[in-house]
Amino acid sequence: MKELSKIKVLIVDDSVVFRQMLERELTNDLNIEIVGTAVDADDAAEKIQSLHPDVVTLDVEMPHKSGTDFLKKLMFTNPLPVVVVSSLPSNALNALDAGALDFVKKPEVQSSADLNGFISELTIKIKIASAARIVNKHAACVHSADILSLKKQNDHPVIAIGASTGGTEAILSIIRDLPPTTPGVIIVQHMPPVFTNMYAQRLDKICRMNVREAKNNDRVVPGSVLIAAGEYHLRLAKDRKGYYVKSEQGAKVSGHCPSVDVMFESVAATAGKNAIGVILTGMGSDGASGLLKMKQAGAYTIGQDKESCVVYGMPMVAFNKGGVVRQLPLDKIAGEIIRYLNALK
Repeated sequence: MKELSKIKVLIVDDSVVFRQMLERELTNDLNIEIVGTAVDADDAAEKIQSLHPDVVTLDVEMPHKSGTDFLKKLMFTNPLPVVVVSSLPSNALNALDAGALDFVKKPEVQSSADLNGFISELTIKIKIASAARIVNKHAACVHSADILSLKKQNDHPVIAIGASTGGTEAILSIIRDLPPTTPGVIIVQHMPPVFTNMYAQRLDKICRMNVREAKNNDRVVPGSVLIAAGEYHLRLAKDRKGYYVKSEQGAKVSGHCPSVDVMFESVAATAGKNAIGVILTGMGSDGASGLLKMKQAGAYTIGQDKESCVVYGMPMVAFNKGGVVRQLPLDKIAGEIIRYLNALK
């Protein structure tokens, strides 16, 4: 994060009331300077050229040109950290796909408590965005199905993946071409309710494995990917039939619900060495302690490297704690998972 100068923010929203509210509230933070506001995509394009903001907050539901179309052009011509502000999960996910760094859900009921929580979350994500590395997702290597071929497994391990900021695209790049015979995958991506289900549905349309939002007692079986539901911790459990998940509400752990630490710790206790843990891009330390426990239990653990991370926070802490067996660029992780599985006897 920037220490010597304020973070210059451009607010883009077609509602004058909402623009004024954001400008008023965000200015209360001493580390943020609102350098301007824009009413639509064309206005935003001009303001970006003249004001040179560090971070843009963007409402994607705008007249004339959608925020998503604007984003696609912006990321091609002048890549900037963009935090989307949206009330619609599908639009927010489209924006992430177009290159936005993160998103915040607009409060439905504008009570003081709702607005305070919204502003607090947006402020945090602006600060994270100001320190983020904008990664060209199209430059990543796409694995082919021929490379990602998997031998038949006698004892199916569990693959657990945790991520935060920048994780929606990072997760996709890993699981996209995993073959349908891949052991069951469980995932925690920091994301609010409703959005997790939309995200799972989107992945299911793209990936070769079946992807869905996790529900309590879902089985963890080959060919399936379970995404933790927003505000529900995801834990691995086992009975005589095999692995399954517990999806339960609870207090935040390591600052989050769902928490990567909660998932990793349950995998360490339940699967032991019969597991692979992967920690991806994200701010903070969630997952670092849990990944170390997985490694200590004999699991194979992988951390995303600094150069390919949008935010090298969670993987860095995990690496520094000694929880990472192998640190790799994002485009090498899927291949490493398959290589490790193929080497198992």
